[in-house]
Amino acid sequence: MRADLQQYCEQYIVNRDAVKSTLKMANGYMYPVCANLFLSRGMEARAERLEECRAVLKEKTGIFSNFRSLLQAPVICMLSMTENPEAELEKALASYEQMKKEFMASDYLVLAALLLPGGEDMAHIVARGKEIYRRMRKEHPFLTSSEDSVYALMMAASEKSDDALMMDMEEGYALLKRRFGAGNPVQAISHMLALQAANPRLNAGRVCELFDEIERIGGKYGKYYELPTLAALAMMEGDLRQVAADIMEADAFLAGQKGYGFFGMGKKMRLMHAAMIVSCARGARSGMDAAVISSTLAMVIAQQAAAAAAAAGAAAAVSN
Repeated sequence: MRADLQQYCEQYIVNRDAVKSTLKMANGYMYPVCANLFLSRGMEARAERLEECRAVLKEKTGIFSNFRSLLQAPVICMLSMTENPEAELEKALASYEQMKKEFMASDYLVLAALLLPGGEDMAHIVARGKEIYRRMRKEHPFLTSSEDSVYALMMAASEKSDDALMMDMEEGYALLKRRFGAGNPVQAISHMLALQAANPRLNAGRVCELFDEIERIGGKYGKYYELPTLAALAMMEGDLRQVAADIMEADAFLAGQKGYGFFGMGKKMRLMHAAMIVSCARGARSGMDAAVISSTLAMVIAQQAAAAAAAAGAAAAVSN
């Protein structure tokens, strides 16, 4: 393994363990997300700073706030990276309140409030985002949900026209659907493609090429929640053969770390985390943040829904 990639892998584990030991009550799938946030910014997670920002969040929000729900750990981590956490949180809360005028309150809106710059343009961004979201639902009524609100709002902050965004989105979706099938992950990637300056056909081809190259050298990358992270990496410049090789080397490193063994998160999730590390080594930032956090959030929500359905089914069976 190259020395620089080795350093990123080691720092990822340091960050993950620091967040995990400080924010003990977070969902386990959020710790890697938090580690990636620090890694992508070249920063190290510090326990005392995390504690300070947790106190700020507790002071400024109520116990039932979505800022203190599934995304509480990433919120605290993102605040800890700023010079003025109080001001950053107040700005995000103000953006969130504006978003709620047009969108249903959700964890995804929290993510959008954290990723978008806020300020005077937010009213325009929210109104435009609502129109883009409406057009998304018109094209894909059974797929579009609150999960897509993040990308609708990010598109609203872009310089592309609404028509250009929709055209690129649909072209990307049609191309990737042939390779990976219909579903939410492919729709999420189509949103990511629309946000890029490059032709969606070119980037869709790179996504498929990177997926196939990983498979060619012995990896089995996931096609569901893991896929948008790989897509964000594929859209970056670089030789995809080398990118795939780096992912496999990072994966081999993670396989020897606590939390990634036989009883760990599984090989597909481990490969996703390896892709996250490689993206950081190659200079990824906000686009990857959106892909990683929203995909992980969707996975956790789906797991909770499945667990609730199983519990309800079990209760019904017992009552009968």
